[in-house]
Amino acid sequence: MNKTIRRASVFCLLMVLALLVRATWVQAYEARALADDEHNRRHTIARYAQPLGDIIVAGSPVTGSKETQGDDLRYKRTYTQGELYASVTGYSSQAYGATQLEGIYGDVLDGTDDRLGSPTDLLTGKRADPGAVVTTIDPDVQKAAADALGDDRGAAVAMDPVTGRILGMVSSPSYDPSTISGTTDGDAWHKLLDAEDKPLVNRALRQPLAPGSTFKLVVASAALEDGLYASVDEPTDSPNPYTLPGTTTVLSNESASAPCENATLRTALQYSCNNVFAKAAADLGQDKVKAMADAFGFDTEKLDVPVRASKSVYPTGMDKAQTALTGIGQFEVTATPMQMAMVSAALANGGELAAPHMVSKVTDSGGTALQTYEDGDTERVVSERTAEQLSSAMVTVVEEGTGTNARIPGAEVGGKTGTAQNGVDNGNTPYAWFTSYAKDASTGKQVAVAVVVEDSGAARSEVSGNGLAAPIAQKMMAAALGR
Repeated sequence: MNKTIRRASVFCLLMVLALLVRATWVQAYEARALADDEHNRRHTIARYAQPLGDIIVAGSPVTGSKETQGDDLRYKRTYTQGELYASVTGYSSQAYGATQLEGIYGDVLDGTDDRLGSPTDLLTGKRADPGAVVTTIDPDVQKAAADALGDDRGAAVAMDPVTGRILGMVSSPSYDPSTISGTTDGDAWHKLLDAEDKPLVNRALRQPLAPGSTFKLVVASAALEDGLYASVDEPTDSPNPYTLPGTTTVLSNESASAPCENATLRTALQYSCNNVFAKAAADLGQDKVKAMADAFGFDTEKLDVPVRASKSVYPTGMDKAQTALTGIGQFEVTATPMQMAMVSAALANGGELAAPHMVSKVTDSGGTALQTYEDGDTERVVSERTAEQLSSAMVTVVEEGTGTNARIPGAEVGGKTGTAQNGVDNGNTPYAWFTSYAKDASTGKQVAVAVVVEDSGAARSEVSGNGLAAPIAQKMMAAALGR
């Protein structure tokens, strides 16, 4: 054999060996990763080869599956009252994947979770019957929120202050996940993606906005906890008008006739006095206000309910004037409705914040729990005395102040309104906020709520927390109390 042929033979042998090594590597080490890759169509075919498990609300499924015709994806997802529950379920689409509970618990719902199968199933590779996800949602609260929001752009959250159970979560405008669950729904998908009002965004969890005067509850908590003021009924050192420190900018109040000069925290919450809370934030300093905000849940990177909420932010690196503006929920303060519901919940629960969650358990096909989520997992945010004082002041807001539209006869209702500036020089329609709680002494039921209305079509002069957001919260609270 001449040298050229020998070299070619060795080279070919090395190439064959390289192919064998690569094939062995793929089969031994990469097979699982390739099988699980989201772009592997076999995975999608297997997921929709049988009906999916259900997401349960109050004992009844709000999801289903139906057989398709002439497709290798045998079943596709269906939804009962899809628009009503989209902000809870998310969607499961043969073409566009899955989100929210559909995505988080996808392996339980399609039967691939290892906890579902018997030892024999694991050995044979047989797919187990799918499990179910049981939510904490109260259908009456959910419907009350959706009906009250109507066509307004905004969101609402209701939770039990004691257990942390999320009773309602609505984002408006919504969408019907059934319209995008198949493989031929491209037009519907692009319509949702291109919509100016972003119906696919869960505004309750994923849309942090300036919270406006609802943030004054956080500042009041910091002032009482730090000892800046001994009680909600002690006069404050709050000149009116108040000039932002180091500037010539005068901070005005919504009502020029309101008794805001040196007002108590109770009166300042009742009339939503900007001068009192801007001055308190400046006096406390950004570090103390941030510490209190963070205790309520701001700046938490991983707030999972179990869908992850966007981070609500209290800024840092500010001068004293900017810190004063954060005292009224402006400058760069942002919060989700979930976050502001947590503020009211903690104050209603004696200063302890129960971890919010909207899933109570995950089960196998027979209803046996695979995983449970405990109620009442709490952390103390403020002292019981501070919570009692501020919840009392919130009642004053509803009974005698800016939140009268939240009243529920026979129930204790406390709240705080907010109207947050939007855009450069407040050039866009302001956001209307309301955060509140309600308790029924006769039944022991209670609820905490936060509502934001981003745009209702109302004239700027008609936008207010009491006018737009409080009536929505009132209906949600009444439904939670069984009224």
